[in-house]
Amino acid sequence: MHSPATSHPPTDDVSTTQHYFTRQPEVSSKPGIATLALPDGIFRFTTDTGVFSHAAIDAGTRFLLQHAPAVPLSGDVLDLGCGYGPVAVVWGARKPEATVWAVDTNQRALELTAANAAAAGCANVTTSQPDDVPSQIRFAAIYANPPIRIGKGALRSMLITWLDRLLPGGAAYLVVHRHLGADSLTRWLTSSGYSTQRERSSKGYRLLCVQAAAEPSVNVDQPRHHVEDEKGLR
Repeated sequence: MHSPATSHPPTDDVSTTQHYFTRQPEVSSKPGIATLALPDGIFRFTTDTGVFSHAAIDAGTRFLLQHAPAVPLSGDVLDLGCGYGPVAVVWGARKPEATVWAVDTNQRALELTAANAAAAGCANVTTSQPDDVPSQIRFAAIYANPPIRIGKGALRSMLITWLDRLLPGGAAYLVVHRHLGADSLTRWLTSSGYSTQRERSSKGYRLLCVQAAAEPSVNVDQPRHHVEDEKGLR
């Protein structure tokens, strides 16, 4: 996630960048409220320090929720890196027949997402640590504002792990800012066997549609047709 709409991706505050990738944030809890107004409703979320973009809904997530295509009426849907739950809760409200998996490594984020889903009446949202999602679950769609700042290698490994759990014909919708490597990520995903198209762009943000691969990747470090000298993600 990134904060207010701008042509350059803003920098998260120090407490956020230090803690929102950790399982148990050490930063002191300071709860707050973030409001998201969309054409189909107004959503309010309890937030807290130590989770991603706690001060306000960031522009990337807003862009994703405004423009990503709707999920199927039923089936399993993944919010990858759910933070305090805006993507999971909005899709849970929009598609009550779907099962939305809200996945994050940050336990505080998972607790906030569960509370926000309950407050919104979204009983179809399930929170989970990544390793606790049942291995047999396959996703009709994935929605994510992926954590670019975990580093290129970790990001690529994470994306392949979850993209290979898409159902045939399924797709992932990712929002990434061009200054954080959206275009190089598009090239890498395509060269790795995942057809990737830019659906829309605004103020530097790219909404990418990543199609399920014809066959799963067998080597994360050297994916299909990997180009070794490609510029890394920032």
